[in-house]
Amino acid sequence: MKRRRVLVLVHETLVPPEDSSGFTEQQIDDWRTEYDVMSSLRAMGHEVQVLGMGDNLADLRNAIADWKPEITFNLLEEFQGIVTHDQYVVAFLELMKMPYTGCNPRGMMISRDKVLSKQILSYHRIPTARYALLPRNRRYREPRRLAFPLFVKSATEDASLGISQASIVYDAPKLRERVEFIHEQTRSDALVEEYIEGREIYVSVLGNERLTTFPLWELNFGTLPGAMAGIATRKVKWDRKYQQKHGIDTGPARDLPAGTEQRVAQLVRRIYRALCMSGYARIDLRMKPDGSVYVLESNANPNLAQTEDFATSALAASVGYDELLERIMKLGSSYEAAWRQG
Repeated sequence: MKRRRVLVLVHETLVPPEDSSGFTEQQIDDWRTEYDVMSSLRAMGHEVQVLGMGDNLADLRNAIADWKPEITFNLLEEFQGIVTHDQYVVAFLELMKMPYTGCNPRGMMISRDKVLSKQILSYHRIPTARYALLPRNRRYREPRRLAFPLFVKSATEDASLGISQASIVYDAPKLRERVEFIHEQTRSDALVEEYIEGREIYVSVLGNERLTTFPLWELNFGTLPGAMAGIATRKVKWDRKYQQKHGIDTGPARDLPAGTEQRVAQLVRRIYRALCMSGYARIDLRMKPDGSVYVLESNANPNLAQTEDFATSALAASVGYDELLERIMKLGSSYEAAWRQG
């Protein structure tokens, strides 16, 4: 294994300590991914420097010029407080001719634009829920061609921001109420989709040209009753006490019909390529009782904590955490960015 000089990019509030001893689980959760990556890379023998970024690209430029890293390990999830602006940091890395881990700027932009990605997937005849976009700061117009129940979420925000049990609506008044809530609370456009009832499946993908898919992973809603057992709210995804109370967890998808794993893996590779993604991603799907599969979202640069879905599904395929990080860096080093092609 080649020893590298690795610059790890994190948000300025998520710079991890050198040692996690003495911190509570709740405190560690805030910077668990950053700590896992930093400490594992150092244990593997790499020379690691962590850069906490706020809103100034000059800090990144100076770190590259002064320390001369061989690759940047990108763990940013936003820039200047805007979720979609981290793609510009990656574009800046390309301008600096600096290899980086994770998705390229084009793939980040397309996959995170939920409406644009749906349009592209529809063009490629990849199943996704019927939808309507209700822009913020425009006169409300009820979508007439969609069948209730409907699911309402932000068109740009991720990590389940703005998603709760009230996100599923069954009539016109509740639809308008929820759309206005999304406009006000997330300050973004609202995306309204036909709600697809079924199993929530996650598939992790690794690669640039040649793609590897890891075993199908499923979100188990535990003891949550009725309609509650179908929505990945913020509490379902991130509230540790809530998860323990209701037995919510993720793990290998069980009792799948014969051939499902191969069929879904093939579909996920089509999605990944259609959205111009690279590095690694997690594709979120909904599987109906009849076995049909619909795309929910495509997540570039998903959470890399050792205990999260990407790493645990890789481990189920006999790819340990150190090997996973090494593969991600190799993909970043070999990605054919425009500056390499020139």
